[in-house]
Amino acid sequence: MTEFHVDDLAFTLRLSPRRRTLQITVDRGGELVLAAPEGVEAGRLEAFVREKRYWIYTKLEEKAQLQRAIPRKEYVDGEGFLYLGRSYRLKLVQKQELPLRLMGGRFRLRKDLAAEGRTHFIRWYSEHGRDWLGAKVAEHAPRMEVQPSGVKVQDLGYRWGSCGKGNCLYFHWKTILLPRLIAEYVVIHELVHLRHPHHTPEFWQRLERALPDFERRKQCLAAHGMDVEGV
Repeated sequence: MTEFHVDDLAFTLRLSPRRRTLQITVDRGGELVLAAPEGVEAGRLEAFVREKRYWIYTKLEEKAQLQRAIPRKEYVDGEGFLYLGRSYRLKLVQKQELPLRLMGGRFRLRKDLAAEGRTHFIRWYSEHGRDWLGAKVAEHAPRMEVQPSGVKVQDLGYRWGSCGKGNCLYFHWKTILLPRLIAEYVVIHELVHLRHPHHTPEFWQRLERALPDFERRKQCLAAHGMDVEGV
C-alpha cells in the first residue's frame, strides 16, 4: 500500500490485480482508502477522486461531527457499557475473583482495577467475542458453502473484519458491542469475502442471497458504528 494525494486529500492506495473498478471508502476514523486495479494510471485516479470530491468532503464532515460527540469512559459507578447492542451499568465492587464480570444485569469491575478498566473491558469483549462470533461463523458457513479455518478477535484499527491467509476470519473486538443483527451482518459480510475478496457486483449479489436485508443492516452499521468508539 502507498499514499496518493489530490490537493488536500490523502489516500491509502490499495492496488490489486483482481480488481476491475475504482472505489473510495472512508474508514471509521476518517482515513481515506482508494482501491484500484494494478497498473491504473495516476491521471485516471486523480480524475476519479475529483469527480467524487463533494461526496468525500460530506463523509469526512459526518465522521468529524460524530467523533466530536464521543464521550470517553471514566469507569465509574453507573456508567453504561455496551454488549450486543444493550447498555449495562457499571458497578465497582470491592471483591470478586475475576477482574470484570457481567452478572445480574450489570458489569462488575473490581474497584482496585478501575484505573485499568479499559484493558479489562477489551479483554472481556475479546473473550466473549470469540465465543459469540465463532458460533455465528459456525452457524452460517455451511449454508454459504465456505470453510473458514478459524476465527480470531483483536484490534483491527478501523476495520470491522477481514479475511487472512488460509481463510482465517478476523473480527474487531468492538464488533461484539454492536446490536446482534448488525454484528451478524459483519460475520456474513466476511464469510462472503471468502468467495469474493473485493466489493465487486458479484460480492454484493452473493451477500444479498445470503442476507436479503443486508442493505438495511449495512446502513445500521454506519449509524451505530460510532456508538462503540467511546470504550
